[in-house]
Amino acid sequence: MIKRRWKTGLVQFACAATMVAGVFLAGAPRVYAEDNCQRRLVHADHELDRAVEKHGYNSRQADHSRHELHEARVWCWEHSHRWSDEHGRRWHNQRDWDQHDHDHDRH
Repeated sequence: MIKRRWKTGLVQFACAATMVAGVFLAGAPRVYAEDNCQRRLVHADHELDRAVEKHGYNSRQADHSRHELHEARVWCWEHSHRWSDEHGRRWHNQRDWDQHDHDHDRH
């Protein structure tokens, strides 16, 4: 009888521990996607700034970097339904980056 209660208690504890772990791990993919998104956007934005500064706004290198920044924004949207504007220092939850394509005009 005591062994049966112990086994039942152990099973209940294991189920509870699994549920708690599931709650914490359910948010992990989104956190990973957002961290990866932030990293991609910072890198792409930095590369665009560098290309504009070094080669000029209308250069082939700047156009390539703009394309890479666009791809990073698309990736973020597909994986976390958000994207970050590094110059504005804010997250967007709408797919409105076309309005921000000229955010490097001031360089």
